[in-house]
Amino acid sequence: MIVTELNVYPLKSCAGTALREAEITPRGIRHDRELMLVSPDGTHLSQREVPGMALLRPVYDGDKLRVEPPDPSATAPLAHEVRRDLPARDITLFNAPHRGVDQGEEAADWFSTVLGVPCRLVCFPDDHVRRINPRHAVGELRYADALPLLVTSAESLAELNTRLAEPVPMNRFRPNIVVSGWREPFEEDGVRRLRIGEIEVELVKPCGRCVIVNVDQATGARGREPLRTLAGYRTVRTDKPRVVFGKSGLPHTPGTIRVGDPVVLLE
Repeated sequence: MIVTELNVYPLKSCAGTALREAEITPRGIRHDRELMLVSPDGTHLSQREVPGMALLRPVYDGDKLRVEPPDPSATAPLAHEVRRDLPARDITLFNAPHRGVDQGEEAADWFSTVLGVPCRLVCFPDDHVRRINPRHAVGELRYADALPLLVTSAESLAELNTRLAEPVPMNRFRPNIVVSGWREPFEEDGVRRLRIGEIEVELVKPCGRCVIVNVDQATGARGREPLRTLAGYRTVRTDKPRVVFGKSGLPHTPGTIRVGDPVVLLE
């Protein structure tokens, strides 16, 4: 088994950036989900409400954020120096209270104009601690959904695509790490620990999928697949029925991983 894709999503729910190598920190890939868009009242926004977010392509080095708009002929790219020295404001993420450093009017106006909805850009505060739900694991994360890493399998996607009239690419599932070389599709369901290059990753739970997987990441159009097909054979029951694809997890050792690194099953 080897790593075939690495992706970072610096601006939550916007397009990802493909990497050849990724620095893994205790909170996932460095800068992953470090920035987020919220409504004026502080409620986080995603492709569930604004599918056009898929068309925003951010590049972020930890200090400077550049975002390419869907139509560069109509709107100039955003070039923004991220501020961490401003007061943090109250925000909500999945109905839970959190904090974010508001990035000011210029950034808010740019995103509001491009997306057609009022919104503001916030950055994860340096002094804010967001803990993983203790039912799942012990650790921290930024604005990721539940755990710092999402690992998917090329074999699982290939099997899903045999059931679809129109195949979908892996970017529908927004993974951080894609692994190829499993013996069977969805073999990752039964895996607890992997060594990926020089780091160890714990796969904690299957990733429950929402309507975002039905958003074409190249056009922003929303359809009915692949969620409808997945629901027919990939629904599990925990506290409620969930359609699952991939596994969420967290790193137990920091380090750097690269496309092409070997992946070893530990447990």
